[in-house]
Amino acid sequence: MNHVSAVEFDHPNGNQLLAALPHSDLARLSPLLEPVQVEVGEVLYEPAEPVRHIYFPHDSLISLLGVAEGRMTLEVGLVGREGMLGATVALGHDTAQTRAIVQRAGCASRMDSAKFRTEFARNPALQRVLYRYTDTLLAQAIQIAVCSRFHVLEARLARSLLITRDRLKSDKFHLTHEFLAHALGVRRVGVTKAASALQQQGLIIYSRGNIEILDVQGLAAASCKCYEIVKEAGASALSTAFV
Repeated sequence: MNHVSAVEFDHPNGNQLLAALPHSDLARLSPLLEPVQVEVGEVLYEPAEPVRHIYFPHDSLISLLGVAEGRMTLEVGLVGREGMLGATVALGHDTAQTRAIVQRAGCASRMDSAKFRTEFARNPALQRVLYRYTDTLLAQAIQIAVCSRFHVLEARLARSLLITRDRLKSDKFHLTHEFLAHALGVRRVGVTKAASALQQQGLIIYSRGNIEILDVQGLAAASCKCYEIVKEAGASALSTAFV
């Protein structure tokens, strides 16, 4: 992880949660935020370990993985520029509940967790937007859990690719077979078969981890309804944050 120059929150790639705060609240919060560069594969949190920093991604993307028996994993959420990593600190949790691993390298604003907890206690605007966002994360985790139990892998992969596309605002991105296997809780051969099926339908191109979505509407049709539910929950949380 590297330190980077100050990040403009109103930049197109700026963090939307921070940008949603009233100017006076953001001005008070800004001196406590440290701009950092996070790298692909970097583990920011491990389950049961202390949470020392809160992260507000800008153009980076962080995957939240539930971990069983130290090795089996399942992605239960994604955190991009629409949100933050470590929201549960404000709810009294001092330790991480999931493994947080960087899926896409980029910039983030980092804040000491103790300072964040203090600021949260005295900042009603931050409380409001954080409660909305926490609801979104919970809805996302519940829907992904249901999806993982009842839907076929091909539909689950389509859902995962679409959510990643939405977070990155791009039809092209890089996800290895290994990462997708960890995220979907399956073996790599399962990812290969599911990706091949989507590719044969002309929905995506997938080669050496490089993914290009060719037909967004077609991929949405191949996905389950879980994608739309997760997408709508996130949009609703941001649009009503200060209503």
